[in-house]
Amino acid sequence: MLAQYIDATNLKPEASSDDIKKLCEEAVKYNMAAVCINPCRLPLAVSILRKTPVKPCTVISFPLGAELPDVKRVQAVEALKIGALELDVVMNIGAFKDRDYKLVEDEIKGLLRLKQDFDYVLKVIVETALLSEDELAVATKIISETGADFIKTSTGFSSRGVSIEDIEIIKENKSNKLKIKASGGIKELDFARRLIEAGVHRIGSSNPLKIIGVL
Repeated sequence: MLAQYIDATNLKPEASSDDIKKLCEEAVKYNMAAVCINPCRLPLAVSILRKTPVKPCTVISFPLGAELPDVKRVQAVEALKIGALELDVVMNIGAFKDRDYKLVEDEIKGLLRLKQDFDYVLKVIVETALLSEDELAVATKIISETGADFIKTSTGFSSRGVSIEDIEIIKENKSNKLKIKASGGIKELDFARRLIEAGVHRIGSSNPLKIIGVL
């Protein structure tokens, strides 16, 4: 079922508690993979999703990725304590542009060490709109080598979202283990299907009902 690929998402700053409650209830009703919301809405989402198959997911260092590594780690720990089962963390894009690949790798590995105490899925957002094709290839290889669970294409807050070309580059350079989450600008059923056919394992969308054909 297409719904099982979907991370139902609402990361708008103006999202109300009623908006989040509705998102969670729809995700449960249609058996979606996860609900992705801002950290301040995580307690509400956890309370609604408890005892359901739908995973509570939140974002870390969103949407810029520019916090210090220790700050990202604290944010992650607090989210995991509340009950997040999936974390979507923005890579330090500026450090990557500086070719400080060690900082990028160490930051991701530091977050992965939290798996010693918490059972969760780590998705690393690379913001494909800000990377050249060569840079996306390098970023994919780095994330593969860290052992992260997913590479995620976009925050949805940049100049564009995911493209089929992004997915093709990622597939060419990722490990067998690394999964792909496509996000940003996914509003139509046809595009979602094309992404899945291209090799995507998850789709993040703020239009989940439209994608699965309910609206």
